[in-house]
Amino acid sequence: MALTKLPKNAFATGSVDDSKIEDGTIQNVELEDGTLTSEKFETGTIANASLVNSSITINGSSVSLGGTINLGTAIIADVNWQSVQTTGFTAVAGNGYFVDTTSGAITVTLPASASIGDTIAIKDYAGTFGSNNLTIGRNGHNIQGAANDSLISTNRASLVLVYVDSTKGWLYAEESNVASLEQLVAATGGTVTTSGDYKIHTFTGDGCFVVSSAGIVDYMVVAGGGGGGQRIAGGGGGGGYRESHSTPVSGCYSASPLATPTALPVSATTYPITVGAGGSGASGNPTGNSGGDGSNSIFSSITSTGGGGGGYYAGPSPTDDAGNPGGSGGGGGSRSGAGAAGGSGNTPPVSPPQGNDGGPGVVTVSGYGGAGGGGATAVGTASATTSSGGPGGAGATSSINGTPTARAGGGGGATCSNSGSGGTGGGGAGGSGPSTPGTAGTSNTGGGGGGGRNATDNGTTTGGSGGSGIVVIRYKFQ
Repeated sequence: MALTKLPKNAFATGSVDDSKIEDGTIQNVELEDGTLTSEKFETGTIANASLVNSSITINGSSVSLGGTINLGTAIIADVNWQSVQTTGFTAVAGNGYFVDTTSGAITVTLPASASIGDTIAIKDYAGTFGSNNLTIGRNGHNIQGAANDSLISTNRASLVLVYVDSTKGWLYAEESNVASLEQLVAATGGTVTTSGDYKIHTFTGDGCFVVSSAGIVDYMVVAGGGGGGQRIAGGGGGGGYRESHSTPVSGCYSASPLATPTALPVSATTYPITVGAGGSGASGNPTGNSGGDGSNSIFSSITSTGGGGGGYYAGPSPTDDAGNPGGSGGGGGSRSGAGAAGGSGNTPPVSPPQGNDGGPGVVTVSGYGGAGGGGATAVGTASATTSSGGPGGAGATSSINGTPTARAGGGGGATCSNSGSGGTGGGGAGGSGPSTPGTAGTSNTGGGGGGGRNATDNGTTTGGSGGSGIVVIRYKFQ
């Protein structure tokens, strides 16, 4: 029945409650606009369930009135989660994937076509992404604005990719426990070999490393070794040695103790590579000459300095018979009255150090002995006796190219009887006995040349030339 309108003061406050009103007897049209205000309703008298709309929808998720939602997880909630994936697959927009890499690394390939707002979620199912990595294949689209695949290498990682446009491609809208999103590299140049998931570019001469997909790389850069001096001379210093060995770029190989754990970022551009030549062995002067310095090797921001040339015996009151400074210093020659100093290594200084000092020459009443040049991991050694030259300092051993190889050893010193041995890593032995030249350092190791031994002041005996350097670049490509 219709409501008979009464004056507003006809009932005492609170005398009419909902039990005294028949359901449906009061219609909206029977209430004057503005007559019911919020103050006229007791708190809680109208429940959310009594309303026509008792919930709202946010990004496809229904939320009850009075409820809460974390907008940071709304995107994940809006995908269709699939069963656990244990092998490689192509993802479909709108789906979420639990990925189990317990049995080995897996590649998730993104869709070939994509539209703005397409969403894909990924979660590390077994906490094994750190040991068996997940690769996200870009399938022709950029990821985070770069034209390369991405590598997820952190246990318990989860992330959501949302496609935005052709410039940025797929962006990481959400990340959880993702320490780094490594970008896989693609490049050409040098001699290229493959070791599992890694490409190795070896440069034994000048060239170009051409990067088409940016990322990070490991490197080994060895300069040319110094040449040996002439006339009871010191050996040349090994070429400067610099290396990186990062995780997870490096893979399972043994690096030298000089390697830094910091990889080198590379962009999509061309990097000129310079491989330093070995220094020339001294020759042509009856009173002796110093060996020539090795030349620098260069890759991007990494420069390794050529090894210092070996010193020599210059007779009484000499002024120029010390070893030269360099990546590793040249060994000092031997002269009347005193032994000459070895050259300083790690010059100019870098960290970790690129080499060591050459040893000092030795003089006794009975004779003379040239010292060994410094090596990557050890100083050159002075002659123990006047009957043998000092050995060169040891180089550094790395398997960056798949084979354990020592490089940047110092050249041995020369003396009257027994030559100083070259340091492991391509160092040449010194001359021994009358008119014996020093041995050249080994090519593409950066080994120093051995010092030469003249029998008389005729200038016919030469020091050994230093070995040329090498540049090796390694990266993960899949």
